[in-house]
Amino acid sequence: MDAFSGTAAVVVDSGGIVLGWSGAAAELLGFTAGEACGRPVRDLLAGAPGEEGGPFAPPGGPEAPEAGRGMLRHSSGRYVEVAWRVQRMEGSAGTVMLAVPAGLVDDCGRDATFARALLAQDRVGICVQDAGLTIVRTNLSGGRFGWADTVVLGRRLSDLLSPEDARSTDKALRRVIDTGVPVKGLERWVRSSAEPGRRRALSLSAFRLDNGRGRPAGVVTMFTDITEHLRDRRHLRLLHEAAARIGGSLDVVRTAQDLADVLVPALGDLAWVSLAEAVLDGDEPPKLARMGDWHMRRVATASAGPWPAGFPGTGRVDPQPVLNLPVLEMIQQGETIVIPDRAAAMAVAEGHPEMIPQFIPEDGQSAVAAPLFARGLLLGATVVWRTDGRDPFDRGDADLLTEIVTRGALSVDNARRYTREHRAAAALQRRLLPRPATDTPAAATAGLYVPAAGASGISGDWFDVIPLPCLRVAFVVGDVSGHGLHATATMGRLRTAVHTLAELEMEPDELLSHVDDLVQQLANEAPPGQQDMIGATCLYAVYDPVTRRLDLASAGHPPPLMALPDGTVHAVEISPGPLLGVGGLPFETTWTVLPAGTVLVLYTDGLVRTGADDIAAGTRRLARALTTLSARGGGRPLDETGRALLATAGDAPPRDDIALLLARTRAIRPAGVANWRFARDPAAVADARTAARRQLSAWGLDDLAFTTELVVSELITNAIRYSAGPVGLRLIHDGVLACEVSDPSNTQPRLRRAHISDEGGRGLFLVAQLTDRWGCRYGRSGKTIWAEQSLSPDVPLDVRSPL
Repeated sequence: MDAFSGTAAVVVDSGGIVLGWSGAAAELLGFTAGEACGRPVRDLLAGAPGEEGGPFAPPGGPEAPEAGRGMLRHSSGRYVEVAWRVQRMEGSAGTVMLAVPAGLVDDCGRDATFARALLAQDRVGICVQDAGLTIVRTNLSGGRFGWADTVVLGRRLSDLLSPEDARSTDKALRRVIDTGVPVKGLERWVRSSAEPGRRRALSLSAFRLDNGRGRPAGVVTMFTDITEHLRDRRHLRLLHEAAARIGGSLDVVRTAQDLADVLVPALGDLAWVSLAEAVLDGDEPPKLARMGDWHMRRVATASAGPWPAGFPGTGRVDPQPVLNLPVLEMIQQGETIVIPDRAAAMAVAEGHPEMIPQFIPEDGQSAVAAPLFARGLLLGATVVWRTDGRDPFDRGDADLLTEIVTRGALSVDNARRYTREHRAAAALQRRLLPRPATDTPAAATAGLYVPAAGASGISGDWFDVIPLPCLRVAFVVGDVSGHGLHATATMGRLRTAVHTLAELEMEPDELLSHVDDLVQQLANEAPPGQQDMIGATCLYAVYDPVTRRLDLASAGHPPPLMALPDGTVHAVEISPGPLLGVGGLPFETTWTVLPAGTVLVLYTDGLVRTGADDIAAGTRRLARALTTLSARGGGRPLDETGRALLATAGDAPPRDDIALLLARTRAIRPAGVANWRFARDPAAVADARTAARRQLSAWGLDDLAFTTELVVSELITNAIRYSAGPVGLRLIHDGVLACEVSDPSNTQPRLRRAHISDEGGRGLFLVAQLTDRWGCRYGRSGKTIWAEQSLSPDVPLDVRSPL
């Protein structure tokens, strides 16, 4: 009725006299019904000057048109543009004249044109529904927008949807009618009642229709099919998530698990990743010549719910596929396979029922499988299943999985190659390290090495235990800067250098000075731009079980800890020198006396530099842990103590290499050591021989008396001849028999082959032939020449042959 509210109506008789005047006419032209009725219509409604005829031409005049547009005079003198129509009345001479403001006619025309065009297009679905949500106008007919070609008018929109979608849609539209609040861009996945197996994504907007009195008259619903748009958006989001999550780890299994986690639930409800067993070891998988060569192990799984009971999970080795299984052959050749429904899945395994419980989950409805190909190698395969309630996989899903798995395959291969290099470097590092445990008269030791994890790779941390003459032992721990094989190679060179220099029995500070020179040389030999990357820290300590003295020097290395037999723990006070490779700065030797049974803990900074801790805080933490372990009893095995200390590092696996060396010191029993001091007098040689013979008899070593007397005689004679002070003699008996002769001279003894006519020069030659080994070490005042004889019956000494 609102469409007629602006129409003015005038009734005139055959003579042109106004008989009726509507309220709309009074509102349009300003004349009341009393002013208009009984008057000639021409006087009231005369058109604008210059208009010929018009709708109200007097009877007998020219025939007036039945409709048109023109200007009518208002009571105020102005003119109003109207569209008019004249309607002759049957059986009467009277005429009904209708006039509508031209603007209203134009608006109605445009609205009608807009409505027709809107309902004629097929891009936006439109439903005009009354207050009961019954469709009264729509453009859904004819099967447009993917709906089935069914009768739509007179039905509700919810009748076209599946029951669960219908309830939510009706509820949303009813809320629009009740509240008047429109809905804009509501995204919903719905199913058509005619195609319940296929979902569509709709963007729905709705607004309420009101009548002239402001009451709800219905609702207009507009929607667009955004299925492809949402799918593309979902695919882009999934690709972005895959790029962000996959490849963040250099662990093969972790990378595979990241791939499975990305796919569920974004793409499917169940997924697993199988990798070739060789890939898990860092090796290249074999190039498959036939399907029987398939050796895959499931290493990662993901499920939107609980993993299906009884279905193979991680750790299961996929069974050897039969040769005539075309689907697996296609995967081997690099194709992504789509299995649209369960029937197709069962058909794939037809004739091979043993494959069904291995590859087809009980509630699986549709699947897609893609190979992990990288650099021409089949690393594994990824399988994704969808269960009830989701659309089956299509080619678009397969293309998406292919793109994701391609990225995942490169990440898996990068992790594989890293695993191979990491293991090779770790193996090289371990081969360059000494035996993890030693047992000498000076100390029992246990060494532990833990390689770094993650992208940092293997570093150059090392430890060493070097047996020295006269039952002494050297402890070494160091850390080469940098990571990778070059750091490991540098570590090997430094360890060899320390071994060689230790055999020369240098003082710790002097030894570090020589190693510092070597590091500078290595830096000079490095390629341009890498000289600053060559450097190391090192701690070198020498322990003498006779005096229980520990001499040590540090090149930028953390101080060792010592757990005393009474349970207290202290850091050994040292004066650390510069890092190796700095050059030009001295090192300083520090010494201390240790009670027998003291546990020394030497370590690299990877053990104490964890998390937010600096080295000082980490050292305090390590000292507290060592104190706790010492309080529980000092007799626990050293390797067990070492593993307990490693557990305090916090990072598992560690971010930096850790080298840890523990040594429990021992002391030579006083009865196993004899000392004498003789004046610089040739007669002292006989006294020294007699003292040595008596001591050997007391030790029950009479079978070594002749050899030892000869060694003592030669060494004492040389000391008296070439030195200017008293001569000291010390015999040590503990596993070996060591003879030491000390004098204040720094003259280097030399072994040479005397000629037939020479009166001397045979002394050191005899010593070398009669003993297992001999040597000379220098102190801060004088030198000590030593010789060792083995007490093992497996190494007999022929004391007569040199004579």
